[in-house]
Amino acid sequence: MRLITCIAVVALAFVSPCAAQPASVEAHKGMVVCVSPPAADVGVAVLKQGGNAVDATVAVAFAMAVTYPPAGNIGGGGFMLVHPGTAKEPVVFDYREIAPKAVNRESFVHENSADTHKAVGVPGTVRGLELAHKRFGKLPWKDLVMPAVKLADEGFALTQPMASSLNSVLKSTKRNAEFTRCFGKPDATPWKAGDKLVQKDLGRTLRKIAQDGPDAFYTGELAELLEKEMKAGGGFITKEDLSAYKAVERKPIHGTYRGYDVYGPPPPSSGGICLVEMLNMVENFDLKKSGRKSPETMHVMVEAMRRAFCDRARYLGDPDFTKIPDHLTTKDYAKKLAQQIDLKKATPSADLAGDIPLAKESNNTTHFSVVDANGMAVSNTYTLEDSYGSKIVVKGAGYLLNNEMGDFNWHPGITTRKGQIGTKPNEVAPGKRMLSSQTPTIVAKDGKVLLVTGSPGSRTIINTVFCIVVNVIDFDMDVQAAVDAPRLHHQWFPDVIKFEGVNESPDLVKQLREMGHKIDPGKKGEGITIRIDDIGKSTIKLPLPQFSPKQGDAHSIWIDPKTGILHGAADRRIDGKAAGY
Repeated sequence: MRLITCIAVVALAFVSPCAAQPASVEAHKGMVVCVSPPAADVGVAVLKQGGNAVDATVAVAFAMAVTYPPAGNIGGGGFMLVHPGTAKEPVVFDYREIAPKAVNRESFVHENSADTHKAVGVPGTVRGLELAHKRFGKLPWKDLVMPAVKLADEGFALTQPMASSLNSVLKSTKRNAEFTRCFGKPDATPWKAGDKLVQKDLGRTLRKIAQDGPDAFYTGELAELLEKEMKAGGGFITKEDLSAYKAVERKPIHGTYRGYDVYGPPPPSSGGICLVEMLNMVENFDLKKSGRKSPETMHVMVEAMRRAFCDRARYLGDPDFTKIPDHLTTKDYAKKLAQQIDLKKATPSADLAGDIPLAKESNNTTHFSVVDANGMAVSNTYTLEDSYGSKIVVKGAGYLLNNEMGDFNWHPGITTRKGQIGTKPNEVAPGKRMLSSQTPTIVAKDGKVLLVTGSPGSRTIINTVFCIVVNVIDFDMDVQAAVDAPRLHHQWFPDVIKFEGVNESPDLVKQLREMGHKIDPGKKGEGITIRIDDIGKSTIKLPLPQFSPKQGDAHSIWIDPKTGILHGAADRRIDGKAAGY
């Protein structure tokens, strides 16, 4: 499979049309798109061996725990959305981390850093992959984990972006000797492209999980190593917390948008509800008539974001601890919100606060998409929270721990105009799952999958997915163009619009400011490396024109409803690969 490529400079901005761009990778039988080229190859190999999309997802997730330590993990958690590609209904596997039993509402009121042992939530990734595999998997569990073992034991060649990432985090992370031992270059020189990263301790851990099954992570020697690490650093997790952890199968949030079915994750993820709520609102406007790059379209989308994120703060949390209103994803509710949007004037975010008291004025995940020959599709987003999580490696086990406890509202009752949220639904409680913005999404038409997408990026995740869905459905963009197109973000507070290409869009900025919007001025962007074939040996440096802040990396797949051909789009904002066969 060959990816048709352009050598021309690509210029992307809201105010000028895109120049020639690389096309998406095409395939007929299967596709994996993710940030890690070696992991994408692992996933395609599983599909070629007769595995389905869930098998490939399990293999990719474990491989990325080795090859993409900023977010690939076994020490974190996430959400997996599976569309069986048949008459069966889609399903979500919730493997979000859980607060340890020893915490309470006040545990983090006086904490100032999430890079501590206290900030680690009980990991859910291994249990989540296990649950999905039990429900849908075809190939043996061991066969899906062993490719990751090999990558850890024998090492893998670093790309330039991965080498730069490691060099940067090693420079800033001095206090954790185990982190430096595991991820530092043996001769203490900086990593460079082509160097091999070998992780023997992680290899032993993964081999135990492969041979003894998922229980090996949550009980026995590995559980003891994690508990020992927690005690050494003053963390909360115990062996009892680990053995009690359960992943949950949930019904996805389902909405419709201009005749298409849209599926996303339910709480404790806010992604599905917010996405459907925003789509329901903008469905009341003719975006196509206004044009994708117009201030009118941006204004309407931002006003929808503003209202959905306000509802996110007011209502959403772990459904086992808080009642989620049923009306949030209804068309009637969205119509009422849409009627509040003044087409000529921005709504101040404070005007939406209502009963939420406002205080006076004084993020790394990864997403990948998989489709198999039978039409089964998986959209998976998982995370360690910050890049490299807590920067804490479990001594003797070789894996990184999350710092997901930072996703709770640490300061109850204190919601600020700068973006700190203190509403009750997401307060800390033992056994509770922290609210997430992860938005693995599948769009279908007449029961057949059309688009598989998602993104990292903290609260920007939801709006990245929102932009891509609108690009594909309203503006008929092909998947690569939809992924490449500049994105915008508003999250209620701070009351400011962020969008890529802001410095190249002076007229648009002027028009939005005249409507009353506040604009983040951003910074200059930087170049990236993309892979231009399914083997991954050829690369080309393309400038990413002034995208600041860069918002997410949405590795996506679109299925041509007429031909069934799979189109995989790796997001050029970061290293990545679309691999198909």
